[in-house]
Amino acid sequence: MKTYSTKNLRNIGIIGHSGSGKTTLTEAILYHTKTIDRLGKIEDGNTTSDYDPEEKKRQISVSASIASCEWKDIKINLVDIPGYFDFIGETFQGLRAVDLAMIVVSGVSGIQVGTEKSWNHVNKEKLPRAFYINKLDRENSDFDKVLADLKEKFGLSVVPIQYPIGKENNFKGIVNVISGKAKIFDETSKTMKDIDIPEDIVEKIDDCKNMIMEAVAETDEELLDKYFNEGTLSDEDIYTGLINGCTKGDVVPVMCGSAANVIGVETLLENIVQCFPSPADVESIIAKNLKDNSEVTIKIDEKEPFSAFVFKTIADPFVGKLSLFRVMTGKLRSDMTVYNVKKDKSEKIGSMYFLKGKQQIAASQIIAGDLGAVAKLQFTSTGDTLCEVSSPVMFEDIKFPPEVIAKAVLPKSKNDEDKILSGLNKLLEEDPTFKVTRDMENAEVIIFGMGETHTDIISCKLKSKFGVDVILQDPKIPYRETIKKVSDVQGKHKKQSGGHGQYGDVKIKFEPRVDGEDDLEFVDKIVGGVVPRQYIPAVEKGLRECISQGVLAGYPVIRLKATLHDGSFHPVDSSEMAFKTAASIAYKKGLLEAQPVLLEPIVHLEVSVPEYYMGDIIGDINKKRGRVLGMNSSGENQVIIAEVPQSEMFRYATDLRSMTQARGDFTMRFERYEEVPPAQANKIIESRKNVKVKDE
Repeated sequence: MKTYSTKNLRNIGIIGHSGSGKTTLTEAILYHTKTIDRLGKIEDGNTTSDYDPEEKKRQISVSASIASCEWKDIKINLVDIPGYFDFIGETFQGLRAVDLAMIVVSGVSGIQVGTEKSWNHVNKEKLPRAFYINKLDRENSDFDKVLADLKEKFGLSVVPIQYPIGKENNFKGIVNVISGKAKIFDETSKTMKDIDIPEDIVEKIDDCKNMIMEAVAETDEELLDKYFNEGTLSDEDIYTGLINGCTKGDVVPVMCGSAANVIGVETLLENIVQCFPSPADVESIIAKNLKDNSEVTIKIDEKEPFSAFVFKTIADPFVGKLSLFRVMTGKLRSDMTVYNVKKDKSEKIGSMYFLKGKQQIAASQIIAGDLGAVAKLQFTSTGDTLCEVSSPVMFEDIKFPPEVIAKAVLPKSKNDEDKILSGLNKLLEEDPTFKVTRDMENAEVIIFGMGETHTDIISCKLKSKFGVDVILQDPKIPYRETIKKVSDVQGKHKKQSGGHGQYGDVKIKFEPRVDGEDDLEFVDKIVGGVVPRQYIPAVEKGLRECISQGVLAGYPVIRLKATLHDGSFHPVDSSEMAFKTAASIAYKKGLLEAQPVLLEPIVHLEVSVPEYYMGDIIGDINKKRGRVLGMNSSGENQVIIAEVPQSEMFRYATDLRSMTQARGDFTMRFERYEEVPPAQANKIIESRKNVKVKDE
């Protein structure tokens, strides 16, 4: 592959609502630049960027993928980012690799939730952005309406640098507003040919060019003076102003076309080269200088010492681990030894590649601003910084959102338990947005993810990559038991069977623990040696073993105070074992007499939604036996604070998405245990008994 300078690179993240045509646009650009010789289709499962078996099966992108192409001596790296909300982690990773995010909007559907979310993510990352209005050949598509909506929603800095020729079925070409060049699709030759701007849209093109000049002039005092004095700006001024305005986020260019029919792709490429910032143009990146722990700003520059940021990891069971990185400064060569500052380890760089979907193109060196991949790094994972040991810097890690759904992973075959954990740990390397824990109490492996589709895909990958068949189900709720009253009981164990007998006798007062602690509080109030000192630890040990199972449904017991105050012993037949047994007899009797109750975990819930969904959310929380504690404002959204039983929250990620058209977000954490209402408690106890009967 050719060597490029940093100035001759463009890194574009293609982002937007699911189904807006991001993967198709990536494919159209690769096809038009002759990077691929056949235009793949999502429905045929043969696109370059959707190569994972799950992506082909579901016909959606599930991970960010890179494909590069060349246009007029400029190398363009395209990062196709999933639009489906379960794969938000891929958005965070993909955006760290690019200099501009191109938000794809359907010309038919217009602004959707994914458009708004993409804009918010890009704003958060302080990334330059542009819009691409796609599907203009479809029925009911309307460029002018979508453009007006974009301007209204996202501000006057949204300016059209392209304009369509024709509408719906008659859509046939694009005008480059700045250069005034018009191209239409020639059905005979299947290529774009130059024409004069059609008379019916000349006025529109003039309006669009004035919009661009005004937006550009406002970003630069020199250009503003020139615009006021001369009433116009040269094309060269506009291009310079667009790059500067775009870099700072002050100008948001709008392009358009039909990716499926490759109409307008050539004009899009012209604008990518002329109007989009190169890595050398973008704002400096903040990093930490580890020599003195100071904050430094780093400009992407190939002349500086080497540094790179690992934005994604691919775990392949056959090839091994592939680390995807962006070189920030200097150059990386395949024989270098680099320093991983986060892990404090040296890594030897072996085989390096440029990626085109799943295809790996060998590379001997990768320069500042470019994206590449390296195989089999021993210690490196997503979010790490690699650099020269003599110039240690660290770039900010990727902050992923918290997981919102939990599923228990059960093996279809009992022998597969170890394989499940091994497979999940490998998948964790490439997907930091899920978490794996082992619930020892219920003997379950639990995965936490970003939604039902996310956890479903994890289970499918376990089968396709690691050959393990699993079932996903809701995790068991960690219920607890406690008592509400006081009981004072005797536990006596007496057994004679020839030779030494067994004798242990205790009197224990059981009562609720009221100091806020959950653990067993054991109090020794024996006086006069009625229970010898050497047997008292055995009584406590017997009780501690017993509290792992309550008397109602066999759940662990919490908030229990046990006071040993009397008893008796036999000089020959008493033993530690006898007193342990006596304690367990007292435990069962005592708890049954002290009004045992079932407790359930309560979670603290915070739901962030636009104001017009608040009624629905509060109504739903009430239905889930929850309590609303209060409300706060946060930007454009309202935050509802509530407490809800954990058992009602398993499908909340899906429920909230459907109630708010995916505009709502939530976080939750364990708060405390509370008594289960009697009707629910009876059902839980009954179902627990049925499970035990089945197991037996």
